[in-house]
Amino acid sequence: TALTSLSFTAASSLSGIIPTQLGKLTALRSLDFPYASSLIGIIPTQLGQLTALRYLDFSYASSLTGTIPTELGQLTALTWLDFTSASSLTGTIPTQ
Repeated sequence: TALTSLSFTAASSLSGIIPTQLGKLTALRSLDFPYASSLIGIIPTQLGQLTALRYLDFSYASSLTGTIPTELGQLTALTWLDFTSASSLTGTIPTQ
């Protein structure tokens, strides 16, 4: 059985970087990091490999930095993308 949903909702004490290995969870349909304000660093480009992903939430992950990866444009099944209050990120929302 493959993992299809990974949620860190209200995990405000979650800290560190987002592991690049998440890109290997190719059956993932939902990845949720809301209110994870202690996450630091960049959004890994490997998340662009999650082609089954429909829901991606980085809302209030205010310590993430860098440019929104263009690889997120490969997520053609994506129907929800939330960067609310992720104000340290730069760039544009990628398209296909």
